[in-house]
Amino acid sequence: MALYDVPAPAKINLFLHVTGRRPDGYHLLQTAFRFIDLCDTLDFDVRSDGRIEREGEQIAGLAHEDDLVVRAARILQQNTGTALGAQIRYRKNIPSGGGLGGGSSDAATTLIALNRLWKTGLDRAALMRLGLLLGADVPVFIYGQPAFAEGIGEILSPLMLPERAYLVVQPMQNVPTANVFSAANLTRDSPSVKISFFTDWQTINAPLNGLESCQLFGRNDLESVVFAQYPLVQQVATWLYGQGLNARMTGSGACFFVEFVTLEQATVCQQEIVGKMLNRENDNAVVIQKVWACSGLLEHPLRHWISS
Repeated sequence: MALYDVPAPAKINLFLHVTGRRPDGYHLLQTAFRFIDLCDTLDFDVRSDGRIEREGEQIAGLAHEDDLVVRAARILQQNTGTALGAQIRYRKNIPSGGGLGGGSSDAATTLIALNRLWKTGLDRAALMRLGLLLGADVPVFIYGQPAFAEGIGEILSPLMLPERAYLVVQPMQNVPTANVFSAANLTRDSPSVKISFFTDWQTINAPLNGLESCQLFGRNDLESVVFAQYPLVQQVATWLYGQGLNARMTGSGACFFVEFVTLEQATVCQQEIVGKMLNRENDNAVVIQKVWACSGLLEHPLRHWISS
C-alpha cells in the first residue's frame, strides 16, 4: 500500500496581529491563512515492521527524530495503536525559515496520508488535536480551507476569499521563528478585529482591475522585529516598495507576498523581478533568492481525504 506525490501546500498570512501573550509565554494572534499552490510533495509506503523511516533532503542541523514528518507519523502511531510503519520520502519546494509553513504543512500531510493508508479512521477534529501537539500552524492545514485564526492560531473560523494570485519573494536570509517571538521590541497589544470587519473589507476594497497589486488588510506585527534583526530582509522589503508593490511579509518571515487579481499579472511581475535579478548592477534585487507566481487555493488539496 502506498501513496505517491501527495501535496503539502504553503500558506501565507494575509495579515498577522499580535494581540497579547499568555502566562505560558505563547502569543495570542489574529491572522488570516490562505493556501497557495507552491507545494512540497511526499511519498508514503506502508511498512509492516512498525518503523518510521524518512528519506529526502536533510534540513541542516535537524536530527531524524526531530523532523516534523517523523514526529507526525509517531504521534499518529502512538494515539491509534497501529502496528504499521511507513517509509516516507519528500521533495522540498517550500523554503525553510520563510514563514510559508512548509514544515507544518508536511506534518499535516503526513497525518492525513497515514490516517488514510493505515486506516486509523480519525476524523478532522481528532487529527487537528494531534497536529496542535506538533505546532500551532499544523491544525489549519488539516482544517483544509482558508481560515480566520485566533488564540495561538488554533481557533479557526472558515473564510470565503476571492480568487487571487500571489507573487512570493524569498530573500537571501532565513528567519528562525523563535528569535522573532522572543524579541523585546515585539508589539503585543494590537487591538482585536472581528472576522466580519475583515470579510467586509475584502468586499469593499476589491480592485477594479488587475493592473496593480491589491491593497492588503491590516499589517504584520512581526515585520518591524524582523527588519531590525535581519537587514537583508528589510532590503528586500524596501526594494519591493520601491517597485510600487504592496508587499507584506508572511508569518515570522522571511518571505514576502504581493497579491494580484490574476495569475497572469503575478507572472508578469515575476518575470520583471527575475530580469532585474539577472541585471545585478547597483540593484537591491541581488538580495532576492527566488521568486514564484502562485495561485491562491480555495481549499487544501487533501481536504476531502478526511471525514468531518
